Amino acid sequence: MITASMVKELRERTGAGMMDCKKALEATGGDMQKAIEYLREKGLAAAAKKAGRVASEGLVESYIHGGGRIGVLVEVNCETDFVAKTEEFKQLCRDIAMQIAAAKPEYVSRDQVPPEVVEKEKEILRAQALNEGKPEKIVEKIVEGRLEKFFKEVCLMEQPFIKDMDKTVQELVVEKIAKIGENISVRRFARFELGEGLEKRECDLAAEVQAMVKQKG
Repeated sequence: MITASMVKELRERTGAGMMDCKKALEATGGDMQKAIEYLREKGLAAAAKKAGRVASEGLVESYIHGGGRIGVLVEVNCETDFVAKTEEFKQLCRDIAMQIAAAKPEYVSRDQVPPEVVEKEKEILRAQALNEGKPEKIVEKIVEGRLEKFFKEVCLMEQPFIKDMDKTVQELVVEKIAKIGENISVRRFARFELGEGLEKRECDLAAEVQAMVKQKG
């Protein structure tokens, strides 16, 4: 028998609607863990359908770290002004801004990486592999594998999320799409680091941001 308390617990654990929680419990025979997995699968499917919808509202979030030593501006879009004003969406924007400060991405996603940058990186990786004495016949496979690592380092959406390294920023956004019920997209960002490009003392500001996030978490 599916009770109101079971439905309430599932809703609190997943953020899904009451009717969806009830259906999930009925479909899984009241098994709470299976019901969570059921909703996650359905949520991700729903999020994929929403991903093509126009998102022209949202927020420009700012984050300043280290007394003004690192500054970030990021534009995150959603579909309605109502969602843009919710605490859930605002928190997502703050998290993404902190991610940019800590992880120093250069692009939002890999489709924004200029072709000439990709080709240059391939040349460097190919030369590295040959210098390491790798056989010519497997060099291209090695280059492709290392290129994937390159994308994960420089593309915001492919980076591990600093508050939960088991998921990427893309997976974080997809979860929020499923929970909030609107398409969400990161449009653009700018990251400024004091004295960047100038000769200065060595200091890992990004590591400082990550340490601060861990303390807050």
